[in-house]
Amino acid sequence: MFQGSIVALVTPMHSEGAVDFQRLQDLLDWHIQKKTDALVILGTTGESATLNTAEQCEIIKVVLTQVRGRLPVIVGTGTHCTQTSLERTRLAKELGADACLLVTPYYNRPTQEGLYQHYYRIAHQVAIPQILYNIPKRTGCDLMPDTVMRLANLPNIIGIKEGQRDRAEEIIQRCGKHFSVFSGDDDTALAIMRIGGKGVISVAANVIPDRMKKLSDLILQGNFSAAEKLDQQLKPVYQQLMIETNPIPVKWILSQLGLIASGIRLPLTELSQEHHEKMRTTVLSLTSIGEVPKRS
Repeated sequence: MFQGSIVALVTPMHSEGAVDFQRLQDLLDWHIQKKTDALVILGTTGESATLNTAEQCEIIKVVLTQVRGRLPVIVGTGTHCTQTSLERTRLAKELGADACLLVTPYYNRPTQEGLYQHYYRIAHQVAIPQILYNIPKRTGCDLMPDTVMRLANLPNIIGIKEGQRDRAEEIIQRCGKHFSVFSGDDDTALAIMRIGGKGVISVAANVIPDRMKKLSDLILQGNFSAAEKLDQQLKPVYQQLMIETNPIPVKWILSQLGLIASGIRLPLTELSQEHHEKMRTTVLSLTSIGEVPKRS
């Protein structure tokens, strides 16, 4: 259903922190022009944790209206609260999203049975394709392969975003081709897709969408030699985009490229001055931004 280069889209903001819907529309047009395969909105990179329900609802509406079915839209609806996650997943379905991405409940540190029951309740009550999202370094809990296998039996749980190569391989082997595994980190995209992963949910695609699209196409075509060469060229970008907590670096470089304003919400702050020069040198040397579509 979903594959290739899936951008984990930033949420453009004005310098004082209000959502910049004009720039959001421009970014959507740009990604369509660059042939990005799908969008994830309101995820970690989209600063979902600092956006209230009204803002999230408006963002979903604007995105779906602008995209008009030209590429799939996956909405991040997972929170630390099962009821809130359920309500946001239901809202995304009602507004017309193609799928939802649900992070494991953070801070609560549920057991594996708690994780299963959390996802089971949402999947049972909302008939929309759902992708699990495992990122232990942020959430404080780890969705284990046995639990993933149980959840993969539910018809509308269609895949998982997983950044650990060995874990991804185990899930691919145990869950079969009907269950999609997506790399959760740019630097594991090649490794995970090479062993059967369907794509990458990418931070780097915010700034180099054409390169990430080319990389994913090469891997899916089985042209691993060319993919390895391109991946080596892009590794410095992956590394720089994680020099501070995501999405601090990617939003800073996008503002330097003139694609968005400099807005980011507390408790996140603008990229530290000490990283500016290297970030510019590394990332700008590999970007081919071209003209970002502007609205009349």
